[in-house]
Amino acid sequence: MTAYYLSFGCKVNQYETNALRGMLRQAGIQPVSEPGEADLILVNSCTVTASSDRKVRHALRSLRSRCPGARIVLTGCLPQAHGDAAQQCPEADLITGTKDRAALVQQILQLMQDGTPRCAVTPHTPGEDYELLPYAENEDRTRAFIKIQDGCNQFCSYCIIPYARGRCRSKPKEALVREAEQMARAGCREVVLIGINLAFYGMEWQGDLGEAVELCCAVPGIDRVRLGSLEPEKLSDELLHRLAACPQFCPQFHLSLQSGCDRTLRAMNRHYTAAEYAALAKRIRSIFPDAALTTDVMVGFPGETEEDFAESMAFVRQMGFAKVHVFPYSPREGTPAARMPGQLSQQEKTRRAALMGETAAACRAEFLRAQVGKVMPVLFERSSDPRWHRGYTPNYTPVKISAKKGEKSLRKSVFRVIIKASEPDCCIGALLPPEP
Repeated sequence: MTAYYLSFGCKVNQYETNALRGMLRQAGIQPVSEPGEADLILVNSCTVTASSDRKVRHALRSLRSRCPGARIVLTGCLPQAHGDAAQQCPEADLITGTKDRAALVQQILQLMQDGTPRCAVTPHTPGEDYELLPYAENEDRTRAFIKIQDGCNQFCSYCIIPYARGRCRSKPKEALVREAEQMARAGCREVVLIGINLAFYGMEWQGDLGEAVELCCAVPGIDRVRLGSLEPEKLSDELLHRLAACPQFCPQFHLSLQSGCDRTLRAMNRHYTAAEYAALAKRIRSIFPDAALTTDVMVGFPGETEEDFAESMAFVRQMGFAKVHVFPYSPREGTPAARMPGQLSQQEKTRRAALMGETAAACRAEFLRAQVGKVMPVLFERSSDPRWHRGYTPNYTPVKISAKKGEKSLRKSVFRVIIKASEPDCCIGALLPPEP
């Protein structure tokens, strides 16, 4: 049997899709690169926005039309969060959620045998354990992702994810070390720790994210450890100093902001003010002089006035972010924000997103210009363009250096590079000789 995999959404979903691919391969189901070649199609869904739902449903309709003989499995956040998933997605033969992934293999084998459609979504329960998945296939990557946390306890007023992922829970430390060791043996030089609410790692045993970083840094062969998206309120000074004491730690912090306006932050049920966020950013930069701060910003939240939007945009401008992901508010059925007064038109949200996007682009260009003249270690990765070697600095600045025709790839190697110039979304560098 053969299977085609389609993953929507975040790095956690991609990690889980890789794990499911490995589980099904162990059961004798081989992956293929085209849906038309597959007996089975597995769609791992995202439901973070209404647009995400639409993309998943469109993909299901398209796949059913193009591959009428294949069995289609829908899994992930959409069916977990929406009890009417079977009605929303009639193209799927088997529907499961984000829990009990170990049972999925047997459910799929049963489906392939008898063809009977099933909806097998198991609800999350308070106090449930972290579900360990097999080591995700790394596909010979230079950088690999390790999921260490699942669930969220925050209940931001716009967000459906706590309903799709359950409460916070953490990967046991022993399992984390085993997976990092496996990554190192596979040749990965860098690991990125990811989760749904990563900053809450270790809360079950009164631990913290510093433990996870320290454990990975102690694994031979792992030269870099990077963090995924973080909530700002869990980063204490003590934790920051522990991270700084790890030579392998990469000083790139993706601190989710959502808005630079306090009134909007309160309506969002975010647990910090703009001033507190700015103070944290200042502390990070004092401890990590080369730190890059990246973020997410939402525009057009219900009740956001023109003044609120201008305040948020001014805050983004003054923060000097290295990169900003801008997105318009999208109402999610079942969340408080969807019922709030003051819903803005799609046209107005699009206008504000475009303006914030211009600010984000200016911040990006300014950050990259500020890297010019610096000497940084660059870990080179696979490049699709033979004219360039491409890689990243510890603070995740993308760097390219000219490649001579026929020159050996620099992939999986770290070299000292001087940054010579910047482009809108990349820096240009030159190799330096090794330090004596």
